[in-house]
Amino acid sequence: MTWFADGGADYAAHRPTYTVELADVLAALAPDRALAVDIGCGTGQLTVLLADRFDEAIGIDPSQSQIDAAVAAPNIEYRVGPAERLDLADGRASLITAAQAAHWFDLPAFYDEVRRIARPGGVLALITYGAVVLDDDLTARFDRFYRDEIGPYWPPERAHVDSRYADLPFPFDRVDVAAPPIRRDWTLDEFVDYLGTWSATRRARDAGRTDLLDALRVDLAPVWGERRRVTWPVTVVAGTL
Repeated sequence: MTWFADGGADYAAHRPTYTVELADVLAALAPDRALAVDIGCGTGQLTVLLADRFDEAIGIDPSQSQIDAAVAAPNIEYRVGPAERLDLADGRASLITAAQAAHWFDLPAFYDEVRRIARPGGVLALITYGAVVLDDDLTARFDRFYRDEIGPYWPPERAHVDSRYADLPFPFDRVDVAAPPIRRDWTLDEFVDYLGTWSATRRARDAGRTDLLDALRVDLAPVWGERRRVTWPVTVVAGTL
């Protein structure tokens, strides 16, 4: 099941991009810089950073809409396909990433494909960022929205994001990775547009509950000001093959 089969343009416009520091950390783990493969790549937010550090990058996503909105580069090839059946030759990938995506996968099937496409010494990195961290005066209202109001609309897989992938099985030799957080200084409109890309918000909208996001905007408007710092803690679960 993919919750992002459409809306690729919104995802590209409103999701936070990863840091160049994270891309540097991931590239340094790889045994060489020949090929990076980004699975569940969405609109290529991480793929394009990896392309700057590898000879070639391949981004794969099950959603044609996401691929249609992906960031292009001369050494990136985008493909539509599932994580569990990768259209890649054996033993080619130096780095395999899945950013904000692995919790949607059939992990045993995905891991079998990772073992098949990785070169000896290749690295798999699962990246996730959790719920945003806001200034203290915004936290209580946002937490009520996240946990109580929009919470019932989260797919069950979201629990893995909240636990920062601590409960995901990972049958590889682990490598410790210190990942820098993502930080943005956003207007309220930018923040609400981001919330609109969430799978839970999309499900609430489909159920006729657009009022939930509208009410959050109304409550935050008097205190948000021009811009606020929005922070996402980033976790990387990485290992060698």
